[in-house]
Amino acid sequence: MSAAAPAIDALLLCGPTASGKSGLALALADALAPGQRVEIVSVDSAQVYRGLDIGTAKPSAAERAAVPHHLIDLRDPEQTYSAGEFVADAIDAIRDIRSRGGLPLLVGGTLLYFNALLRGIAALPRADAGVRAGLDARAEALGWPALHEELAKIDPAAASRIHPNDPQRIQRALEVYLLSGRPISEWQQDTRPAHGLVFERWALVPTDRAALHARIAERFAVMMQAGLLEEVRALRSRPALSAASPSLRAVGYRQLWQYLDGPQSPELLAAAVERAVAASRQLAKRQLTWINGDPGWNRLDPTALQSPDGGLSALLAGCRRFV
Repeated sequence: MSAAAPAIDALLLCGPTASGKSGLALALADALAPGQRVEIVSVDSAQVYRGLDIGTAKPSAAERAAVPHHLIDLRDPEQTYSAGEFVADAIDAIRDIRSRGGLPLLVGGTLLYFNALLRGIAALPRADAGVRAGLDARAEALGWPALHEELAKIDPAAASRIHPNDPQRIQRALEVYLLSGRPISEWQQDTRPAHGLVFERWALVPTDRAALHARIAERFAVMMQAGLLEEVRALRSRPALSAASPSLRAVGYRQLWQYLDGPQSPELLAAAVERAVAASRQLAKRQLTWINGDPGWNRLDPTALQSPDGGLSALLAGCRRFV
């Protein structure tokens, strides 16, 4: 007789941008109510920032009133927030929710955060403002793809996992090497999770890429109608913020900030929107590549969510393993 599967401490739900993660999480919470109380823990590196609301698809006040949400609005946009801080905060949230008899549901698309939670995080050198300023200046002159080529020479393993247009991760990998003389991939080999928590993992993996691309474009259009450009304009009025601030590297904010920095016209705004949509598609591709490279995720096609049971049955079965 096989041993019973261990009880899980939290359910993880990831997927590419615009795949329907948040809607599924809210539907799951509704399906379990009132017998079991779901609380959502955001796994989103942009939703941690106050003032980044529309472009991060942050849950509304009504949604947060209906289902408790955690790890949202933790920092001002001038501040930083790391994967290590996320792991510590997520573990605290999971244990707090479980202590009150709730079911923690971790939902988002920041796969770096999921990876850190699942596999541990290396004790990397602390960030150095001077080194980062130097890298930013070089990137301004040469472009991040050129710095990615430099990374490939010193740390091909890390470069193979980092997209040439992913400035935050390129900068961090080069920074670690400049500070320590060791490639970041070597540091990361020594990681392992220390929390002892057990997770059930689900990923939304769309099989129809064209439909996902259409959904990305439609969602960004809705964000623009909701006032995203005005939100970015308000952020630009904050003297301590710049295009290089970590919070402003989120897709959509970056492209609209660049638009506001130059001449403005309906045609140029439309071009900026198209760049943001294209960057969102590229992000979705990177997210799917990461998910498909990890066999530990149970996969669910978002089209299954249109079935009579809403695609919830497998997730509900997973929730029965909570104790």
